[in-house]
This record gives sequence, structure tokens and C-alpha cells, in this order.
Amino acid sequence: MPFVNIKITKEEGKVVSIEQKKALIDGVSNLLVDVLGKNKANIVVIIDEIDPDNYGLGGKTITQVRKGE
Repeated sequence: MPFVNIKITKEEGKVVSIEQKKALIDGVSNLLVDVLGKNKANIVVIIDEIDPDNYGLGGKTITQVRKGE
């Protein structure tokens, strides 16, 4: 069973719309069907939206990095 985890950062506090999430899930599923010949009914897609305070670069949160701190 293919398992795909998409991680998307929340930009300026905005979340991805339901329509965009549906398109991502369908598109990724179709890609696995086309490229790997997988059964679409068995494909699991999870979308994680990550707040920029919850990951970092160079010892700072991404929020800090974007602010130039």
C-alpha cells in the first residue's frame, strides 16, 4: 500500500484550501497509478500543514529567518 506524506508550510498564516488539498490528493494518487501501476483504491495520502514556528534553519525558527532576525 503506497503511503505518501505531503508537508506544506503555512505561508503568512494561510492554510491550503480544501479544493487544493483534494487536487493534491487526486494528483499524487494518479501519479502513483501512472508511474508505478498502483491501485488507486490502496493509496494513502496525508497532508501536514506546518506552522513556520514549528521548524527551523540555522538554529532559528523559520518565522525568525523570514523576519531577518
